[in-house]
Amino acid sequence: MTLGTHNNLSRSAEAHWIPLSDLMTGLMMMFLLIAVLYMVQVESQTRKIKRVAVVYTQLRTDLYDDLYKEFAPDLKSWGAQISKENLTVKFEEPAVLFAVGSSELKPRFREILDDFFPRYVRILTSKKYKDSITELRIEGHTSKVWTSRVDHQQSYFLNMALSQERTRSTLEYVMYMPAIRSEVEWLEKFATANGLSFSKLVRTANGAEDGAASQRVEFRVLTDADRRIVDILEAAQ
Repeated sequence: MTLGTHNNLSRSAEAHWIPLSDLMTGLMMMFLLIAVLYMVQVESQTRKIKRVAVVYTQLRTDLYDDLYKEFAPDLKSWGAQISKENLTVKFEEPAVLFAVGSSELKPRFREILDDFFPRYVRILTSKKYKDSITELRIEGHTSKVWTSRVDHQQSYFLNMALSQERTRSTLEYVMYMPAIRSEVEWLEKFATANGLSFSKLVRTANGAEDGAASQRVEFRVLTDADRRIVDILEAAQ
């Protein structure tokens, strides 16, 4: 091989090496850009998650705090409690609520509702919450027990009918209160009566049914926090 031929081969190899080097540099830059974009996306997703958490918890926390502040002094005498987990006011004294097998409100329960419901509606329809409420659910719950001997399925449906009648009579009673007359239109839109039979029993520590605690009436608030979360996620896409 002559010197000239060798030099030509060297120049040819060098000519091929430079484009390959440029290609590797380009690939490295591309991978670096992808990594940066991924980190930016992760940071954006983290910010979205934080915003979602704030929106979801703040409304519920504020509403619970206002409900508890309003009713805390009365809960014991009413046989009631407020659940922060699902924004529910629970009336848990079956002997106070209805007679066995009846949907007629007892006088004491009427007195409690006369005190409770106008104050409750005043909070829910305040400027702070009114546009965020999607449903006010009055829920009726029973135990598995029925007054006559029936099988499990018959007991379920008989208790379903009873719980529905009880929630309907409760809703009817509060809707006719003069104190909430100005909010009847709002209540007609958002208040519902839901009989749930014994589908959500209260159980003792060892898992057995707590028959007395299972017989209860609950006022539960649903908010638009879920819708707000969807809006945030869609807007950030």
